[in-house]
Amino acid sequence: MPAQPARRPEHGGPETAAVVDISPIKPSLVKAVFRDVTPMHVSRSAAWAAASVTRTVLSEIIDGARRAAAEEARKKLFPKDLLSAIDRNVELEVGAKWYDHSPTFQGMTGVLYDAEGVIVPSRKRRRSRKPSAVVGAHRFEAGVKKLLWSQGATAVPAMVRDLDGIASVFLTDLARDAAMVVREGGVKRFGTVTLVMSGEPAPPPFLKDSSRPLSARRGDRRTIGTDDILAATTIQLFGGNLRQRALTEAREATRNTSAG
Repeated sequence: MPAQPARRPEHGGPETAAVVDISPIKPSLVKAVFRDVTPMHVSRSAAWAAASVTRTVLSEIIDGARRAAAEEARKKLFPKDLLSAIDRNVELEVGAKWYDHSPTFQGMTGVLYDAEGVIVPSRKRRRSRKPSAVVGAHRFEAGVKKLLWSQGATAVPAMVRDLDGIASVFLTDLARDAAMVVREGGVKRFGTVTLVMSGEPAPPPFLKDSSRPLSARRGDRRTIGTDDILAATTIQLFGGNLRQRALTEAREATRNTSAG
């Protein structure tokens, strides 16, 4: 088996830690989020795949924020660096439901007006009677801090909170889409969105079927499997580099854990 390229600092540890370092987002946390969304069973490999996809998304957001901070000769990340990262790369605009709950994103979602043109006040925060992505956001703090450390960065508490929230909402949406794929027996509709800057040539297309799941799934209607997570990923992420990398790394993660 060829050696794995050292793309991230956390991949450079001893062989015994290789699987653990695939994702600081623990599969046990993934299953807890899925339990909040669906009574379906989540296979071990599916939990690893979902953890890997979430890690890839967070890593890319942190990398974009780190680049923004580096322009000001900083290693510590602030919420404004998160906004800069999203502004520069629309692929990073994930976990959007969190934006209504964070001061960092005030103004990004627009001002709402009623039928008479009066500004509608923002919704008051209140605890939900049932678990939600926002209520459970704090559970990802340890994974977020590990990802920050792996990229040589630290963050102020507000930034960690936002990354927690984005991870929680994204994973919750991923769980809902995976459950939908199982219920419907496959992906009924999906497409590819190619992001191109004005004046730049279009990138070459992906290899045939490299990022597309099967249109019809196999297996029972009670278990969320790896292919269901991959299908949900294509729904959640744009058809750009981030989606392709998330799918590739998720497949790699499940290969590394399938024998365990």
